[in-house]
Amino acid sequence: MTTQKVPKMAVIITDPKILGGIPVFEGTRVPVSNLFDYLLAGDNIKTFLDDFPTVSFNQVKETLTALYKPTTLPPKYLTTTN
Repeated sequence: MTTQKVPKMAVIITDPKILGGIPVFEGTRVPVSNLFDYLLAGDNIKTFLDDFPTVSFNQVKETLTALYKPTTLPPKYLTTTN
């Protein structure tokens, strides 16, 4: 018996037929920008998920994890401690 790897599901998609092609969470019509609007307004992830129940916590987590790369931040945003 052989085991097949299940391909990782896309978290964010763009499709010209969905909201004119702006990035949305896969399986929803929720723009990814809404997540960042909430976070920048001081709301937490739970509030976002309560307001957009078609988006899963895993989708939010995968999105934020994919975008978090501390080595790509400009030096002014990085601090070192000794």
